[in-house]
Amino acid sequence: MIDTNILFEQAVSLLQQLISIQSFSKEEDKTADLIEKFLQERGVTTNRKLNNIWAWNKHFDASKPTILLNSHHDTVKPNSGYTRNPYDAKIEDGKLYGLGSNDAGGCLVSLISVFLYFYEQENLKYNFCLATTAEEEISGVNGLELIIPDLGKLDFGIVGEPTLMQLAIAERGLMVLDCVAHGRAGHAAREEGENAIYKALTDIEWFRTFRFPNESEVFGPIKMSVTIINAGSQHNVVPASCTFTVDVRVTDAYRNEEVLEIIRQHVSCDVTPRSIRLKPSKIDKDHPIVKAGVALGRTTYGSPTTSDQSLLDIPSVKVGPGDSARSHTADEFVYVEEIKEGIELYIKMLESIC
Repeated sequence: MIDTNILFEQAVSLLQQLISIQSFSKEEDKTADLIEKFLQERGVTTNRKLNNIWAWNKHFDASKPTILLNSHHDTVKPNSGYTRNPYDAKIEDGKLYGLGSNDAGGCLVSLISVFLYFYEQENLKYNFCLATTAEEEISGVNGLELIIPDLGKLDFGIVGEPTLMQLAIAERGLMVLDCVAHGRAGHAAREEGENAIYKALTDIEWFRTFRFPNESEVFGPIKMSVTIINAGSQHNVVPASCTFTVDVRVTDAYRNEEVLEIIRQHVSCDVTPRSIRLKPSKIDKDHPIVKAGVALGRTTYGSPTTSDQSLLDIPSVKVGPGDSARSHTADEFVYVEEIKEGIELYIKMLESIC
């Protein structure tokens, strides 16, 4: 069994190397190379598809259930507020700085460490599948979603995102709807045409006020927000069409397809979803991994932000070192002690059930 202090030291070193390599979404090939080499040097047989690396524990047994350990190695682009080199992974005052250090580098290297901790252990009750994936920051189709068919049967998952090691047991789904209200053009000076803006206003008011009958125990009601509207070409022409965009944050009380059907039944405009892939997720409070975390003093909550958890059709908990409030900020950092704590807590949670 590997000493957790050694795992911690290796994790910090690996994270520093990852930070030093630019890995914007769709450009993660070099960080994928690094992760692949890191695992192979430690005797792990790896699999790769595009910029996604995955592996199973050494004594994988198909008759046993499998736990997914997943986090991502792509980053957003650094914002203009940076005062430091975003690729210079220095440690100062206990903080490891750099782009992607918090989102989700600390989680990623912690879960890799946990996988290595269990990798050679025999007689476990569960198998482990480690998936280090790409394109999370853009909800891309060539990340986790691409390799899910290759991972085999999964029973539940731990998704590594910065949560201060608290347990996100539910996550909102997301649908972005492009809506078009149709009218008929005419001259504004005469009683001509049918104003598409007025037709759109009726539907917009519905989006503002409608409350879905079923509500989530964690989140409460579904939230719908009209965020963009556009119509008209000049002041004296009655507009024939009015387009608007609706941001819909779906809760675990519904599937995305159900919400879309209800919306279409109530509005007169054309409604086209950009995607229905980003599903709401939930894991029962009585699930063994949740109970294990609570027993270690962790709290449960519902996450308003989306992650690769939305692509999974299995129960999953989102938990990891770091703070989501630091994600995508200038001079991003993670405390090195958060990584140490993350590794230890992940292991304790999993040991209690494995």
